[in-house]
Amino acid sequence: MDVSFLGGPRSQRGVGVVAPFDFALDRELWRWMPDEISLHLTRTPYVPVEVSLDLARLVSEHETLGDAVRTLNAIAPEVVAYACTSGSFVGGVAGERAMCEAMTRAGAVPSVTTSGALLDALNELGVRRLALVTPYTVSVTLALEEYLAEAGITVTGRAFMGLTRHIWKVPYRDVVDMARRAVRAPADALFISCTNLPTYDVIPQLEAELRMPVISANQVTMWAALRHLGTRAVGPYQALLDESARRSPVLPEEEQQEGWT
Repeated sequence: MDVSFLGGPRSQRGVGVVAPFDFALDRELWRWMPDEISLHLTRTPYVPVEVSLDLARLVSEHETLGDAVRTLNAIAPEVVAYACTSGSFVGGVAGERAMCEAMTRAGAVPSVTTSGALLDALNELGVRRLALVTPYTVSVTLALEEYLAEAGITVTGRAFMGLTRHIWKVPYRDVVDMARRAVRAPADALFISCTNLPTYDVIPQLEAELRMPVISANQVTMWAALRHLGTRAVGPYQALLDESARRSPVLPEEEQQEGWT
């Protein structure tokens, strides 16, 4: 069979992703990718520690990050993203910047982290008052609030689950219930933390119900990485990705999904 007409494969542009060893939502990250972009994932080494501030520190050590980024160098991604919220806020704003510098030194490409991307997204949306949803324990949730306060963001409400493992198994129904509890006080937006917490399908539905931008850890990470490539993340009617959704975050009737709660 003559396949010369195919003319491919097409040129590939890549986003390198460093994720903690227990990250289970590779598929969710891919859903934000345009067709011409590939994801190249690697993980930090396993450590026998449950989700906690101790784990956040272990999976964000500069030596660990450098080794992970160097595993991606052979395939030459154009940007590297560290996909972990707690690992990138545990050292505060200065610690997050130092992480980016360490990854850039190891890979010689721009680097972003989830928590740094969060601050960029809040700035993009003009958010100063934030409602917060996390699957974390009290101590990890408070550490995130301290990071946000350092950046000038006021947390007006929060809901958390106290989980230390298997966060990727949380159903959308529980995410929605937490979101409703978190927004009882006025807020400019809602942030759903943790890259291991599923959020892709629930974002436009919550924006329609709550009438505010809803952003999540995986969403902001992919949004920030793709901005470095001069392209946009793919997402159905999400305020961060679609300026028209910011003006009136109401889900079009034809895009509503049955059974989302």
